[in-house]
Amino acid sequence: MVHGIVPPYLLARIAELDDERFAAAAQAARRSLRYDEPRRAARLSFSLDASNNLVVELADGPNRTISDAGNRETLPGSVVRSEGDDATDDPAVDEAYDGLGATFALFSEIYGRNSIDGTGLPLDATVHYGVDYDNAFWDGDRMVFGDGDGEIFRRFTGSLTVVGHELAHGVTQYTAGLAYQGQSGALNESVSDVFGSLVEQYALGQSASEADWLIGAGLFTDEVEGTALRSMKAPGTAYDDDVLGKDPQPGHMSDYVTTDEDNGGVHINSGIPNRAFYLAAEALGANAWERAGQIWYDTLGADLSPDTDFVRFAQATLAAARARYGESSAEVDAVRSGWATVGVEVGNGGGLTA
Repeated sequence: MVHGIVPPYLLARIAELDDERFAAAAQAARRSLRYDEPRRAARLSFSLDASNNLVVELADGPNRTISDAGNRETLPGSVVRSEGDDATDDPAVDEAYDGLGATFALFSEIYGRNSIDGTGLPLDATVHYGVDYDNAFWDGDRMVFGDGDGEIFRRFTGSLTVVGHELAHGVTQYTAGLAYQGQSGALNESVSDVFGSLVEQYALGQSASEADWLIGAGLFTDEVEGTALRSMKAPGTAYDDDVLGKDPQPGHMSDYVTTDEDNGGVHINSGIPNRAFYLAAEALGANAWERAGQIWYDTLGADLSPDTDFVRFAQATLAAARARYGESSAEVDAVRSGWATVGVEVGNGGGLTA
């Protein structure tokens, strides 16, 4: 399953544009939509112990390889930068390399996770994929980045939240395994937004109150009336453009979108759990990757079924908060309040309000 950062409904709208100002963007979106239908190698270190015996250990450090597709749609492309190599003169290559490193750092330094799979999975990425490709995605093995069409989208390596978001799909793949359909799919997308935002906040040293809580900020060109693809703080406000339309994300269950498109609205309805996390993180203050982020990370390791819905996920976050911080803690109150504010009640038995 390919998990792209740009929702298919947005690409479809761009593909249908009949405006000479965006002719290249429309063509690029059509190409991107046509496409959008494990290698595992732990990094080992070797040393000798006091008795001169060979010791082999898993090294908790990134093992990055960046390849260049040369604007073709063939993966992986030619290797252009490997772990430890100096920066190149290609911004996309270096942004991808740095973004993979920043994502590794959050999961390793804060949550004690060694790469995406927890056992040192190499971090591979391909840049310059396709001609004006309007997306970035995790394909189950590697990150793939398009350059954008230059009229609506800039290059996708330029957003750290995009890199973190897509790699977080890999973390979900190796932990909760949330099915990419309906509410479980919206949770899959939301978890990636949560950790995509936290990757950026951790890299920049931002507190919950300092962060912008935007996913894909800077992706749009100046031609677009919008700040990002999504806002976790205020779903539905990321863009409002004459060409692209208005951001369709709801922030409350009363506005939940029932649709057969986009795998049951996975990119749309993710706004609801996104806002629940933001509210919990804002209530707890300080650094969101610490308490709120820890609770969501713990939840991924809980006994979640692939078809987990919003209520069951909310209950799992509450259980994770109780387990780590105690029943009467501020963390439990913040999690419960966050979900309740978006219309998902997690009382004694759980339940849903709209």
